[in-house]
Amino acid sequence: MLELYQFEMSHYAEKVRLILDYKGLEYRKINVTPGLGQVELVRMSGQRQVPVLKDGNEVIADSTAIAEYLERKYPDRPIIPTDPKLRGLTLVMEQWADESIGLNARKCLIETMEKDPTFRTAVLPSDTPDFLKTLVGAVPSDLLGVLGFGVGFSPDVLKAGKDAMKRDLAALCFILTEQPYLVCDHPTLADFAVAGLSMYVKFPEGNYLDIPTALKGKGTPGIADIGTFEPFFTWRTKLYADYRKTSLSTPSSSDRPTSINID
Repeated sequence: MLELYQFEMSHYAEKVRLILDYKGLEYRKINVTPGLGQVELVRMSGQRQVPVLKDGNEVIADSTAIAEYLERKYPDRPIIPTDPKLRGLTLVMEQWADESIGLNARKCLIETMEKDPTFRTAVLPSDTPDFLKTLVGAVPSDLLGVLGFGVGFSPDVLKAGKDAMKRDLAALCFILTEQPYLVCDHPTLADFAVAGLSMYVKFPEGNYLDIPTALKGKGTPGIADIGTFEPFFTWRTKLYADYRKTSLSTPSSSDRPTSINID
């Protein structure tokens, strides 16, 4: 069985999970322990980032490389068109999603965590002690803003990321006005990249992710809770309903993060 080394909250891992489900491939999620698990991940894949896919003796890192591998190895239900123009559009849009939506969604998540103590504590792993959740929730937003500035995420940087995300979502709403998918008449890598990488601005409802119930359907104020971008989120909800398996149907190595066993 395929093994996906991941963080459940990784939106790049979610992009891969969508592709695996669409292709009807059985896989086992292996939750990487931050820190120690990532050191072991380096031993296996040569780098420390998730997602990483293991298929027998094959080890593939990076969500785009994983998508291309799955398309070559498991060509049923293709996600990259063969028509040159459609193929080019798919690959360009997937790269745009990685570099714009993926990065700006992370900034939106950080801003939401800074401003909303309830959201901030809900993002913490389920096995976090209650006293630590209380402590994290009690940290003043102004202090978190100062800490964010220290690592390059000043309020201006976060605002710029949120504004860029709004422009991206508006463009997607226009594209989806008269067509069911982003490139052609069936889902492609572009659709799954956009859907997965937008996870942080509004978490999917339903049992697709092993995340706290308090996070489902919630996201960035000014994006997730207004009607302007509803056409996009309605489209994404249908994509999930049609192709994403519920979390209960996908076996996992554990209900909590574990270190990686290297063969």
